Amino acid sequence: MSQKKAAQLRDTLNEHNHYYHVLDDPRIPDSEYDQLMRDLQALETKYPKLITPDSPTQRIGASPVSTFAKVIYNKPMLSLGNAFENQEVLDFDKRAQEHLKVDNIEYSVELKLDGLAMSLRYENGILVKAGTRGDGTSGEEVTHNAKTIKNVPLRLRGKDYPKLLEVRGEVVILTADFEKYNKKCAANGHKMLTNPRSGAAGSLRQLDSRKTAKRPLSFFTYAVGEGQDLPKTHSKILQQLHKWGLPIAPETQVLKGTQALFDYYQDILARRNTLPFDIDGVVYKINAIAQQEILGFVSRAPRWAIAYKFPAQEVSTKLLAIDVQVGRMGALTPVARLAPVTVGGVTITNATLHNQDEINRKDVRVGDTVIVRRAGDVIPEVVRMIPDKRKKRTSAFILPDKCPICGSDVMRVTGEAVTRCTGGLFCPAQRKEALKHFAARRAMDIDGLGDKLIAQLVDKSLVENIADIYQLRAEQWASLERMGKKSSEKLMKALEDSKKTTFARFLYALGIRDVGESTARILSENFSKLDTLMLATNEALQDLPDIGPVAAQSIVAFFQQSHNRDIIQTLQDEGIHWEVATPVTTKPSLAGHTFVLTGTLQEMTRDHAKAQLHALGAKVSGSVSKKTYCVVAGEKAGSKLDKAQKLGIKIIDEAALKVLLDQ
Repeated sequence: MSQKKAAQLRDTLNEHNHYYHVLDDPRIPDSEYDQLMRDLQALETKYPKLITPDSPTQRIGASPVSTFAKVIYNKPMLSLGNAFENQEVLDFDKRAQEHLKVDNIEYSVELKLDGLAMSLRYENGILVKAGTRGDGTSGEEVTHNAKTIKNVPLRLRGKDYPKLLEVRGEVVILTADFEKYNKKCAANGHKMLTNPRSGAAGSLRQLDSRKTAKRPLSFFTYAVGEGQDLPKTHSKILQQLHKWGLPIAPETQVLKGTQALFDYYQDILARRNTLPFDIDGVVYKINAIAQQEILGFVSRAPRWAIAYKFPAQEVSTKLLAIDVQVGRMGALTPVARLAPVTVGGVTITNATLHNQDEINRKDVRVGDTVIVRRAGDVIPEVVRMIPDKRKKRTSAFILPDKCPICGSDVMRVTGEAVTRCTGGLFCPAQRKEALKHFAARRAMDIDGLGDKLIAQLVDKSLVENIADIYQLRAEQWASLERMGKKSSEKLMKALEDSKKTTFARFLYALGIRDVGESTARILSENFSKLDTLMLATNEALQDLPDIGPVAAQSIVAFFQQSHNRDIIQTLQDEGIHWEVATPVTTKPSLAGHTFVLTGTLQEMTRDHAKAQLHALGAKVSGSVSKKTYCVVAGEKAGSKLDKAQKLGIKIIDEAALKVLLDQ
């Protein structure tokens, strides 16, 4: 009886959640809804086994987690290419027409919401996982936080939904909710949110989802990642998602012809400030899914969609000073210190000047009156100076030739705009990143030395460079937060084990700019001694396969720094060593062939399989193309397998790969 009553209450509450938060059409007063919720909470408190994942009571937030788990996407969450002028949209449409061999393409057009992208995964209609975009292929799992968002359905409506449905959308804070929340915070003396976008992003990434539950978040769906038997057009897919209870942003239309696209843009731009949430443009998507599949993707963006961004808001202010910041990867960035000014509701005191070329092009100097905007409505930047307001006797700004943090030489690679510090192993600004990279699984593989421990080491000044980790005593490790005697002993063993490595891994671990695993492997195969490599010239390096002038310049500049060489010597003094590989006199059996690994391998890791293929002379790529020789398909292989089948490329399983490697 209690189970039936709980099910009835869940169904009723979920129904009214849909009417209130998705359709904006409440059917009962708040007091009646609250009573239904109290009845369900009482039942679940008395009988905890009645609690289900889709229960409305699960929106209140769970206990804090220590860190976010990782979510892997079978179909990447891609970004969109941007257009800022009509001509760019015309060019986009022309390219699509020529590729599709059609004259008039039908587009689904929608708003470009200014929030944080999120994926929702439903299995058998129940929300089981949510994740942020991350790098597109993997993100942070935020399921507990997503469940606190009122208009996110914990269970899909109807019964005709796919067994598996993964949707993508944007988490935002509505303008009215933002103002109401901040007003309440101000009245209670609490910290207010800076703006809706950062407020939404920060709320979704709270480790304590009970805090997220207090934030007025909303979610709007704009795409499907995975799902079967869906409609054949994007617009009808959105309609179907709405029927299943997923909220869709307003103002979505289906249009033909670029003039109609421009009219839509101008209409939305004129009404931008009247919309219920922040947007920074509109999105044009080719409506037919079949045409989308023909066009495919380029880099990390689809060829069948483009975002037409709105002009950023601009204001003028005084440039008080120019500071130089050193990023975690060594990039020197000039930053403008500004007289405080409000842009788009946000007070701006700093703005990026990007690099030396941009400073020269804009002729920006300290003391100038400058125009500032929030590029993409997010990152403040100095657009230009106002010549009429410049004072006499101002000096042009030039980036320093030494790192302002560590004093190392700075380097600007030919063809690049960014100036970088060459003291990667030594510079305090790069210390955490250097340690993270050095300890990584594909580098020195120091098990247990994660980001949080590294942060403690640096913040407590226990290490000044990567070599120092081998000199710390057991009691120093044990004194760190969440470390005890056993943990420190285990880490000390991992450090000792890491001392025996390969030359390629060691070179990769040094974090030399433009030296990835492949380049490190090439260097290790062509230089028998580290001393010889450290003396190599640009010309000698460029004679090697796949090493161009940029990588060669980075390698030479890195080894020219005496403190980098000193740290390398210290690492060797601490016992780091490797065996010198015997040069291969015969051509490897797979030389020149390109392999792609997809899905999950059961008996070997991808890294091990990749290393074995490299040893036989093969190349391993992350994407399938006509040049691919073979695709190795593990369990749950996705779109790469589909593409290989369409292109007629050879496909083998893990067992066949093992036979190939053994041969």
